[in-house]
Formats: sequence, C-alpha cells, structure tokens
Amino acid sequence: MILTVTLNTALDLTYRVPRLRPHTSHRVTGVAERPGGKGLNVARVLAALGVPTVVTGFVGGPTGETLRGLLAESAEATGHLTDALVPISGPTRRTVGVVDGSTGDTTQLNETGPDVTAQEWAAFTDAYTSLLPRVRAVALCGSLPPGVPVGAYARLVRQARAAGVPVLLDTHGEPLRRGIAARPDLVKPNAAELAALTGSTEPLRAALDARRRGAHAVAASLGAEGMLAVTPDGIWRAAPPQRLSGNPTGAGDSAVAGLLSGWLDGLSWPDRVARAVALAAATVRAPTAGEFDRATYDSLLPQVKVTQV
Repeated sequence: MILTVTLNTALDLTYRVPRLRPHTSHRVTGVAERPGGKGLNVARVLAALGVPTVVTGFVGGPTGETLRGLLAESAEATGHLTDALVPISGPTRRTVGVVDGSTGDTTQLNETGPDVTAQEWAAFTDAYTSLLPRVRAVALCGSLPPGVPVGAYARLVRQARAAGVPVLLDTHGEPLRRGIAARPDLVKPNAAELAALTGSTEPLRAALDARRRGAHAVAASLGAEGMLAVTPDGIWRAAPPQRLSGNPTGAGDSAVAGLLSGWLDGLSWPDRVARAVALAAATVRAPTAGEFDRATYDSLLPQVKVTQV
C-alpha cells in the first residue's frame, strides 16, 4: 500500500466556457467537482491503476465534508482508496480551473488554504507516524497551508526514512529546499521548480545539482517534452510520441503515480519514466485532475521513447 500526504487538500472545481474573455460575463457549459490537492490526485490515479492507497492530510469545514464525500465515491468505485485524513477547524480550500473551449487552455485560481494550529499539526504527525508501518512507500505532495512549519516535509522525510519506508517528495520553494536536505529517495519537481531550487535553467545540470543537495534520485517533469530522470543507475530522458491538446492540470501528479506504481511493480528506471510520461500525457486528455484517459495511456505507453543520456 502507498501513503500519499496532502497537507493542503482542496475541493477542485472545473468550469468550461466556450471562450474565456477578461472583463466579461461567461455562461458555464460544464462543471466538474473533485477531491483535489496533489497527493489526492496521485492517490486517485494509483487507485485507478489498481494500487491500494491510503490518503492523509488536513480536511475541515463544509468544503472538507464535500471533499470527503467525493473521495468516498472514488473509493467505492475503485476499491483501492482509504481515507485517513485528519480533521481541523479551518475550512478546506477550493481551487477553480476555467477551461477555454476555443483553445483548450486552463486558467487556474488557487486559494491559500486554512490556518493550521500547533495542536492540529501535532495530531497529524501522530497519525502519520502510526500509518508508516502499514505502507511500502510515501508520497509527500503539494504546498503547505498557513501554520504548518516550513520544514514540515523535511521532518516527514526523516520520519519515513527512520521507519525504513521509501519517500517521494513533490513540492516547491523553501519546503523543497529543506525537504531535499533530508535526503528523500526521489524528488519530482517540474522544470521551473528545479530552476528555482538550483538557479540553473538547464534541466540536466539542475537535476545533478538537486542530487548533490540530498535527493537519491531526481525525476524532472519537462511538460510536453516528457521527463528527465537522474538516478544512481543512470540518466534517462523520456518523451511522448506527440503533443496532445487538453487540460494539463494534474499531469505532474499522474507522473508521480506512474513512478510509484512502477517502483512497486519492480520496473527498471527506463520503464518507470515511460509509464510516468504516458500517464501524464493521458491526463491531458482527461476532463479533470486526478484522472487519465485509459485508451490514450494504453496507446501511448509502448510509443514513449526513452534514451539514456
């Protein structure tokens, strides 16, 4: 079983409009509502792949109740998802994605998140510690809500390593800088996050730098260009066979699910990054984050080109 941690969960709303124009009113032609936050997106993709997954993090208020109800529906549909979210007094945030039907582009609006008290953070760390003996890997994903220490991920990485559980870190900014120093088994930044961490805009140079800072392996998302993986076993670059139009929100989270499921299946690094790239591309063709188009994934997987650098 895999544990995904989403400290800043969200209720994801996706609106579709024929054409997005600033300073005007819009008639919404479609609405989707899903449990969100990076770790929940990862968990839903893992569950769809048949991987047993438990989710934890913070949830609160009426928005949180709605999120848990939607998560229960996902759990019932797949049979592979367990809710271990920790309740707090503050309301779970909302994120709003507006999809422009004329271009396929998405405009994203993300709330900051609830204020987490010291007592609530302590309750979460107790819950996290109790879950570690039950899982085979941990994914720490997304932003930190107000009140959570900026070194939170570093602490959670160290706890997982002390328990002998491999840990993947997917965050940005100062939480990433501190978290990577705790020596996670894998970090999964995108190109912009990697550049902000290292000061280098050249992906290979930046990924090598990130490894020197403490990561055992680095898998960098390169958007439509695929993924670069710098690992102890070698360096690989994977690219999809074609660019796909659609909604890219959540593609990086699907890539995380591909890397984790590939590790559980005992795949080689080239096969893991191929799965990650195919899942990310198939997510672009899905209507909302945390989902992927199965036919697109099955078609793309054997076509992903992986080369050793």
